[in-house]
Amino acid sequence: MQNKKSIVAVLLLFFILLSAGGAYIGDYFVDFALKRGNADDPLAIPAACQKILDPNVKPQAALDFRKEIWQEISFDGLKLTASHFSPKEKSDKWVVVVHGYGRSQNSVLDIANQYLKNGYHVLMPDLRASGESEGIYLSMGYFESDDVKLWIDQIVPSDPKADIVLHGVSMGAATVIQTASKPLPDNVKVVIEDCGYTSAYTMFSLQLKKLYGLPAFPIMDFVNVLCRIKTGYYLSDANPLAVIHKNRIPMLFIHGGKDGLAPFSMMLQLYEAANCEKEKLEIAEAGHADARNVDPVAYYKKVFSFIDQYIYKNGGY
Repeated sequence: MQNKKSIVAVLLLFFILLSAGGAYIGDYFVDFALKRGNADDPLAIPAACQKILDPNVKPQAALDFRKEIWQEISFDGLKLTASHFSPKEKSDKWVVVVHGYGRSQNSVLDIANQYLKNGYHVLMPDLRASGESEGIYLSMGYFESDDVKLWIDQIVPSDPKADIVLHGVSMGAATVIQTASKPLPDNVKVVIEDCGYTSAYTMFSLQLKKLYGLPAFPIMDFVNVLCRIKTGYYLSDANPLAVIHKNRIPMLFIHGGKDGLAPFSMMLQLYEAANCEKEKLEIAEAGHADARNVDPVAYYKKVFSFIDQYIYKNGGY
């Protein structure tokens, strides 16, 4: 009897220590990967992103188009900011360009420039906890997809004839996939997803193994729970693969063949699960979020030719 009590006590102590250690690791990882470095600094980014930034990348050139600032208030009270750039001539063509993880709208100015030269209005939001928008934690596209819907709902009253494209890169791609799974106005005609992931949980699990040699179980289970406690959502909620079947909007999938963050296989999974008119483009030599730089001609030719099938002829790239 005494031996049984001792075994129970040892197991209980082990469980307590495991839970305490798991909670510590989960808490650390959530802040490391998702928390803005300094909520008062509009340029602050998560610590994890700071470690992977290429210091040789130069800031993109400013856009030579008329600009105005738009604002929205999210469902949870965050003040969100976006830039609206107008083309040189009157147009009902619109695109919402959505940036990636740890970035801001300034990281996709090159994409915006291509659309503007093709006669589009461009709306570039700073996602929550990014750039000039408020917020402490990223949600890897989960809450951001609701925020993008707010921007769509602001475009339509300003231009009831608007034909809208959603174009997202990396976390922005995961965001627009999740946005497209929601009820949207008929004005939204096309979705371009560039190097999105199947789920944030799966992507971080792969990186945990790749970078640290650690197994997903049980570490990611603790991360998932701590994420819910600290941010209001489970990391596993950010799951484009689980919702993409709801989308009926034509979608173009773009991915680099050498993507080390969101493997090319993720694009194939998303493509197969999509229940809409769809096409895909692989830029074989491109890494993560680099397809447009490795082969810009193929990238933009495919983007605009795909859009032309569903909206209008605009001359291409």
